[in-house]
Amino acid sequence: MKKMVFAFVVAIISFKVAAQHGNTYIADSYFNRSEYANAADAYLEVMDKSQRKEKNYIYKQLADSYYNVPDAPKANEWYAKAIAQKQDAETYYRYAEMLKVEGKYEEASKQMKQFVKMAPRDPRSIAFKENPDYLTKLNNIVKMFDLKRLDFNSDKSDFGAFLSSDNILYFASARNTSRKIYGWNNEPFLDLYAVVYNANGTFSEPVLVDNINSKYHDGPATISADGNTMYFASESFKKRLFHRNKVKKIKQGQVNLFKATKIDGKWGDIKSLPFNSKDYSTSNPSLSKDGKTLYFSSNMPGSVGGVDIWKVAINPDGTYGKPQNLGKTINTKGNESFPFVTDDHKLFFASNGHQGFGGLDVYCVDLVGEMKVHNLGKPVNSAKDDFAFSFNKAKNIGFVSSNRHGSDNIYSIIPLVVSENTIPEATETDWKEEKEPEKPILFVENSDLVKKEVAIGVDGLVQGIRLPAKAMLNQSDDANGIRTTASESIGTVKKEDAIVAGNTDNARTDVTGENANHTIAVGAKALDDIYFDFDKSVINEAAAKELDKLVRIMNENPEMVVMVRSHTDSRGKQGYNLKLSEQRAESTVQYVISKGISKERIYGKGYGESLPKVNCQDDCTVWKHLQNRRSEFIIVKK
Repeated sequence: MKKMVFAFVVAIISFKVAAQHGNTYIADSYFNRSEYANAADAYLEVMDKSQRKEKNYIYKQLADSYYNVPDAPKANEWYAKAIAQKQDAETYYRYAEMLKVEGKYEEASKQMKQFVKMAPRDPRSIAFKENPDYLTKLNNIVKMFDLKRLDFNSDKSDFGAFLSSDNILYFASARNTSRKIYGWNNEPFLDLYAVVYNANGTFSEPVLVDNINSKYHDGPATISADGNTMYFASESFKKRLFHRNKVKKIKQGQVNLFKATKIDGKWGDIKSLPFNSKDYSTSNPSLSKDGKTLYFSSNMPGSVGGVDIWKVAINPDGTYGKPQNLGKTINTKGNESFPFVTDDHKLFFASNGHQGFGGLDVYCVDLVGEMKVHNLGKPVNSAKDDFAFSFNKAKNIGFVSSNRHGSDNIYSIIPLVVSENTIPEATETDWKEEKEPEKPILFVENSDLVKKEVAIGVDGLVQGIRLPAKAMLNQSDDANGIRTTASESIGTVKKEDAIVAGNTDNARTDVTGENANHTIAVGAKALDDIYFDFDKSVINEAAAKELDKLVRIMNENPEMVVMVRSHTDSRGKQGYNLKLSEQRAESTVQYVISKGISKERIYGKGYGESLPKVNCQDDCTVWKHLQNRRSEFIIVKK
């Protein structure tokens, strides 16, 4: 359904208009009207009546029809037959995309190589040649969100969710079965629906949005920060913008953008935007927080590929500037759509032209930074179509649409990591560990050095960087702390700040002495506590770094089991704080699990404000409150 918003009754630009063959006249007519589901049925009906040459044509038309519906298994079935005869380059690219949707990456790579051979200068070919192993890198992207399918989805297409400032979630849906059936995918026409996002995180039952829906497709929409202006997509027929095809006896329209204003609590005063046209589509609006810029998707003249991301200035007097294409860094020869812009000028969008897992993927780019496009990784993206990302910062919840389980559905996304960067990346950093005196162990690490283990003879808190050799460290009572027994000095580990100084390149690997195994006492702390922002349960960037250290420790100790104990400060009611601490425990555990640790090896519990680290009750400084807002980690099994 979502591809419908690229263009309603005109064929997608990358496809040639179907020729009018004798037996396929009806099927070709459906195809040329973008009624792809009907076209596929009609092509199948005439298959047995057709000669070999015409069958080769039908194979390609069937594949392209199912590509648009979309139905990857059927598209791949017919693309496999179509490429028995030489095809244009785009056919091999589309075949590769559909193969990725089914997870057939090796075969997809084979088809991409054929595409590269036929279109070596295409940006998609250049990107593939520069990074043919991109899927490995995509699979290693740090998980940033928890994803959940929402209960209000129907068995039809639901997509394009946007949460307004007054807690109304708007989305497009084809659930209204009383509506006319749309030939593109044999589902009812779209309507704009709304649900209330309740304080407890639940949603009300969906209702139709009054005064917006028409007999045409309507939605998706975006709402201004003050909640009084809506921009939404509908059909150009509303303003009698269409071409009349006298031969086919049909009216050919487009998707257009409209503005509605809330008056006395009701939507009205609907106006067509001045840059709409009967010659191209404009759809999928996203409004900047200040209301001065509208982002949208369009195939208007000047587009790089099929459908591109554009923007237009909204002037103080309500007039509009000239639409501007966002350029080739963002837009490709494929399709880019469903833009969403954040308060800090991050643009999220869907694309099938950038390297991804398959189908549409969601990407992000900093519009005021380095302008580098990032794939959001899993679980936001999958091998299927993933699109229509939006995020409400005030509520700390976002939404994405996907057909990974069949029809288009809406999923909520909760961030695991809050970062100033667009895409937080795991980095190698120092860590520290609190030990029992009987079994002290020092791990020292640096991302440039070889990972090794060394034993120490010092009590309490230790920290450092990994040494490139096994060594026995003896306790020293001098001011500098601990020294190695290596004949060539590795350096000095200070007790108080655990910094390794000296030239590690001189370390010897044939160090004498007994090499200790990594031994950790049950009941010991696994690493430092992590801390939370006030009234939040999300894992911030500093906490993520500490948790990455825990993941490394647990990977090196495959039998280790860890308990997470989470706490709050004393502000707020006890019941609320207990629930908040449970949420903190859950987000902490989920972050570690997302890094590959089995869920059987880590579990958590919230204690509310009952076990403060600093017992200052309600007479706490900001710093003392922060120390109490924590998760701590206890080793329950070696």
